[in-house]
Amino acid sequence: MDQDGRPPLTTYEALAGIIDHAMLSPHLTEDDVRHGCEMTAAFLPHSVTVRPCDVDMAVRALKGTPVKVVSVSGFPHGSATTASKMYELRDLLRRGCAEVDLMMNVSRLRSRQFQFLETELLQAAKACHEEGAKLKVIIETAYLDLELKLIACKLVKRTESDFAVTSSGFSPAGAKVEDVELMARKCGFKAEVKAAQGIDTLEAALALYEAGASRLGTARTVTILDAWRARLEQAAASLS
Repeated sequence: MDQDGRPPLTTYEALAGIIDHAMLSPHLTEDDVRHGCEMTAAFLPHSVTVRPCDVDMAVRALKGTPVKVVSVSGFPHGSATTASKMYELRDLLRRGCAEVDLMMNVSRLRSRQFQFLETELLQAAKACHEEGAKLKVIIETAYLDLELKLIACKLVKRTESDFAVTSSGFSPAGAKVEDVELMARKCGFKAEVKAAQGIDTLEAALALYEAGASRLGTARTVTILDAWRARLEQAAASLS
C-alpha cells in the first residue's frame, strides 16, 4: 500500500475499473461514438462519458455489458441556469445514465456566491440519488486559486455529492498531481476524486491514482490499458 493506505493496482481489471472513457469532443461523429462504445465493450473500463445527444445510442450499444453510461450537465462552462441544468440532468437519468458529471458554475464560484452553488448542488445530488445514480461535480481547478479549490471541495462534501472532478477537458490545464492530493485530503471520506483531462499515458494515470484519484477521465483508454496489460504480462513473465 502507498502512504495513505491505498492498495496498489495489481490487475488489469483494477485499473480498467476506475477509467471513465471520455467521448465529449464536439467534432466526434455518431460513428466515432459508436466505435468508442464498441471498444469499451472489449476493454471494459468503468464507464463511457458521452455528450447528452449520444446517451440513447450509448445505452443501446452497451446493453448487456458492465460498462456504465455517463453524461454531462451544464457542460462545459457551468453557466447555464439551475433550472436548465436540472432539466438536463433529470432527462439524462431518465434515458439511462448511471452517473452525471455536473459542471459547477465557475463564474459564481469566483464571484464567491457560495450559497447559490450549494443550493444548486443540493438539488442535483438529490435528483441523482433518488434514481440510484451518482453526481460528479467538475470544479475546474485551472481557474481556481487555493482558497477556491478548498471551498469547492467543501461544497461537494456539504451537498453529499459523490465526486469532485478536477477538469472538464475544455480548460487551459487538466489534472495535476498536487491538485488531486489536495482534493483527496479535503474531501476525505465524504467524497471521492476524479482526475480528468491530460491523462494520456499509463505513467500519468498511475501517478494520479497514487495521488488519491479513485476515478480517471481520459480519451486515451486504449493506449493506457494496452500499456498496462503489457506491463502486467512482462511482470508475470519475469516471475516464471
